[in-house]
Amino acid sequence: MQYWLVKSEPEAYSWADLVRDGVTCWDGVRNYQARNNLQQMQPGDLVLFYHSVSEKAVVGIAKVKNAAYPDPKAEDAKWVAVDLVPERDFKDPVTLDQIKKDNRLENIALLRQSRLSVMPLKTEEFEVLLSLGN
Repeated sequence: MQYWLVKSEPEAYSWADLVRDGVTCWDGVRNYQARNNLQQMQPGDLVLFYHSVSEKAVVGIAKVKNAAYPDPKAEDAKWVAVDLVPERDFKDPVTLDQIKKDNRLENIALLRQSRLSVMPLKTEEFEVLLSLGN
């Protein structure tokens, strides 16, 4: 199993939207590195859902429903999407400030590549974030 973090502005698509919808197509990614990360996702992988811009916090855990497939909104077949389903909320959202202050997370991609919208997490990083949020 692999672990991931996806970022979304809550005003555009929030964790509450995913919970309401029950499943979403994670499409519209137009960065090559983020696209490559989507291509590596496998069914059952766990994904931390991060509210960017206004909240800056990890708020829930989703699961990858299926392997990557061509992005239905893209004209070019090189872009892909995956479907995500909600698993559970974080009891306590984990803020960016908390992440920055935790030495165990000093190398997390969220801090190193802050503009990347889809990023891998090491098992240890996932477990630290999970413990902070629950």
